[in-house]
Amino acid sequence: MTKPDYELEKLAIFRGATSVAGVDEVGRGPLAGPVMAAAVVLRPDRIPEGLNDSKKLGIRKRELLYEQILEVADVGFGEASVEEIDEINILQASLLAMQRAVHNLTSPPDYALVDGKFIPKGLNIPAEGIVKGDAKSVSISAASIVAKIRRDREMESLAQQFPGYGWERNAGYPTKEHREAIHRLGITPHHRRSFKPIHNILYQGKNITS
Repeated sequence: MTKPDYELEKLAIFRGATSVAGVDEVGRGPLAGPVMAAAVVLRPDRIPEGLNDSKKLGIRKRELLYEQILEVADVGFGEASVEEIDEINILQASLLAMQRAVHNLTSPPDYALVDGKFIPKGLNIPAEGIVKGDAKSVSISAASIVAKIRRDREMESLAQQFPGYGWERNAGYPTKEHREAIHRLGITPHHRRSFKPIHNILYQGKNITS
């Protein structure tokens, strides 16, 4: 099984780039919570060992790599709120979060490797979309890790404010526990009203929690 490497970054540098950011997002599928993104610029001489697609890593390994990435790399975070998701749709909100992540880097990069086939319009730098990029580029895999940790922690915090939905375990994804809690407890301000399961419940006149 192949693992992500630094070859795509090397190719961009060979073509003239001096600072290459890997960009990824997490949270397109949940029924609740923001979508979050990260942009990571790695130094080729300080790449943490074991970088991979965040979904292929256990939580302890993700947490360890998260701390290592923050220590050795330039990291920018971005997010799009539930209100923005409902207003412009989840795809556009994901692209907006990625754009914000790149703009929040300490030093502006001059090239971006973006996970997936869509590239945010407002990056203002050359970029290429890499399908399944988190399994190909260490910069994108690093971005996938820090975005996931950041979002999981946000959902754990929201779970304390709105107990019963299991967000500390399901991160807002439509698990059986979460779906049953929605029918039992109602819909919170952090649920995505444009998503069909939530929209249908609202249409049926269920109560909204405050």
